[in-house]
Amino acid sequence: MSRRYITTAIPYVNSKPHVGFAMELVETDVMARHWRHRGHEVHFLTGTDDNSLKNAIAAEAEGVPTEELVNRNAAIFHDLRGPLQISFDDFIRTSSDPRHKVGVERLWHATDENGDLYRKHYEGLYCVGCEQFYTEAELPGGLCPEHLTAPQLVNEENWFFKLSNYQDRLLDLVESGELRIEPPSRRNEVLGFIKGGLQDFSISRSTERARGWGIAVPGDPGQVVYVWWDALGNYITALGYGADSEDYRRWWVDSDVRTHVIGKGIVRFHAVFWPAMLMSAGQPLPTTIFVHDYLTVEGKKLGKSLGNAIDPVAIVERFGADALRWWLVREVPRTGDADFTVERLVNRYHDELANGLGNLVNRTVSMVHKYRDGVEPALPPQLPAGALADALAAVRGDVDSALEQFDFRQATGAVWRIVDEANRYVVEVSPWTLAKAEKAGDADAAAKLNDSLALLLKAIRVVADELTPFLPEAAKRVAAQVELAEGVLPKPLPLFPRIEDLTA
Repeated sequence: MSRRYITTAIPYVNSKPHVGFAMELVETDVMARHWRHRGHEVHFLTGTDDNSLKNAIAAEAEGVPTEELVNRNAAIFHDLRGPLQISFDDFIRTSSDPRHKVGVERLWHATDENGDLYRKHYEGLYCVGCEQFYTEAELPGGLCPEHLTAPQLVNEENWFFKLSNYQDRLLDLVESGELRIEPPSRRNEVLGFIKGGLQDFSISRSTERARGWGIAVPGDPGQVVYVWWDALGNYITALGYGADSEDYRRWWVDSDVRTHVIGKGIVRFHAVFWPAMLMSAGQPLPTTIFVHDYLTVEGKKLGKSLGNAIDPVAIVERFGADALRWWLVREVPRTGDADFTVERLVNRYHDELANGLGNLVNRTVSMVHKYRDGVEPALPPQLPAGALADALAAVRGDVDSALEQFDFRQATGAVWRIVDEANRYVVEVSPWTLAKAEKAGDADAAAKLNDSLALLLKAIRVVADELTPFLPEAAKRVAAQVELAEGVLPKPLPLFPRIEDLTA
């Protein structure tokens, strides 16, 4: 089995998290849990981008010290672990974690020693929301395409990284697939950006403009490290890159797979800037960058600055973690934005979890108790041929293949095919009819009833197993319903209460 490292992007903490970042957390968690479930060694990192200028501006607007605001909000991001059922192995905070500062400084020195850093005067259009400089050609109507606000004109002297030195090497990496970017539309976007010509980019800002917040540039205390240089480094600083630790060698240098899960708004930083920085520092590159699209509300991107952020914890408190996680993995496409509504979330939960899986488990366990006193019949050596047996045989490979492409819809669809086919099988086989025939002395009906109940129990166990990465707690509840205690199944329990019951 392989060794795999996976990360989310680290979000700004100028305010509380919204459900868009919850989507990224859940998608990354699904991948980490799936890999662990298949026997791979996995390390899952997330964290917070504390050193952003927008954090300092938010604290200033609130009238509190930046450190106070950052500490308060970073704790909320960390605590998403519980309500969203996230299995991260590590959480890094860029302002306070001692691993980070020494790692950023080491990365700076390594690129400087390679001759890739220089200082110059610069004037440009800067969007605080994106923490990014834009050219006029990138600003339709003069507004940032992400935040629909006019960028600031910034005029100062700071440090630059020679990104232009790496254009040909980056092009080769992406074209060859050595640096895999998924989905293909994002790969093409990156190739277009590289072929358009790479310009050196600013990697520091004046301490004054940064409000005195951030990591000082080594040897130049009048400058702080620019947020993207600082933030991107977290993927290796969290592993102890600054101290050349064993964890860094184990999870970065020697990993078979190094995957970043990010949103489409930060593709160029992760797929162009970050690999160039690593090449300059003589370090291995990520192997895969998966880019998801956005959640929207009424067609508009979710965002704290746009005033339409939805609190994921509030959703979980009202509807449950199963409902939110299931909506995210069933409704969000591999490409294209997904529009979030409570109605869609509730409908998906009721249609598939409560009515589909919940009813399947309940009636199967009930029938085993009614017709076999809770004792599981032996599974026949050869499964009865048909669509259900086909779905059971295909599910593992189909889930693996879909998640290799980061297609959560297709992966859950493979699992749900079993649920749908099992429910159809119940209707087709009609165990209650077989039970009546058995009572009348029909031995063939008795054997067929045994086989059908055994097959349904197997189907439920397979669903519980394959559901584990997507709905970890629900999968445990499903598995417990078909777990024998002293040779007998437990009495059936409601697995997925209706939303009305949860919110009564």
